Amino acid sequence: IRIVSQAARAATSFGPMRILAIRLRLIGDVVFTTPLLPAIKHRFPGSHLTYLVESSAAPVVQGNPHLDRVWVVAKTRGMTRVRDDLALAAAIRAHRFDLVIDLHGGPRGAWLTWASGAATRVGYRTAGRSWMYTVAVPRTPDEAPRHSVQNQWDLLAPLGIAPGSPDSHPVDMPDDVGAASRVARRLDSLGISTDHPLIVIHVSAGNPFRRWPKDS
Repeated sequence: IRIVSQAARAATSFGPMRILAIRLRLIGDVVFTTPLLPAIKHRFPGSHLTYLVESSAAPVVQGNPHLDRVWVVAKTRGMTRVRDDLALAAAIRAHRFDLVIDLHGGPRGAWLTWASGAATRVGYRTAGRSWMYTVAVPRTPDEAPRHSVQNQWDLLAPLGIAPGSPDSHPVDMPDDVGAASRVARRLDSLGISTDHPLIVIHVSAGNPFRRWPKDS
């Protein structure tokens, strides 16, 4: 907390405190980070909060009222990815962020956090990558019976932010008028109107630990 406070005081000399949150890859995981965003803005009033996300999950946070910018990056592979990530790292560093929070802990996110050069870099304590952070937080195993949102709150504890409740800090994804229109057209083409009760079932997931138990 002392380190972050120093960064916040230094930022006031050059304008609002600049904060970057990084969460790459999966849509559902980005959804589970949204309760943290109002908590960060409340802890650092007047700050400028940027969220770095890949294009597939960008609609989750685009339009979020607690974000000042959504920075969308492409997911590339091979040598193209190396080139793109070097350019991305340089762009991140040029923004001179005061605080960077890696909300995942994967190799790419950890490296981009380190490359930012921010005075305060927060992430999970992970073998081979903890050195990239100035504050490394113990990580709950994926198989543990603990919700992902609770795991995310652990990252904010060193910043003096207490965990919120589902009522005070729910997961949040703003309505997308375009998406709603596409769904309405799809349902209409199937003969389903607003008079019909609608049940949506997501039957599986890519990783076994994400799947709802068959017995349930």
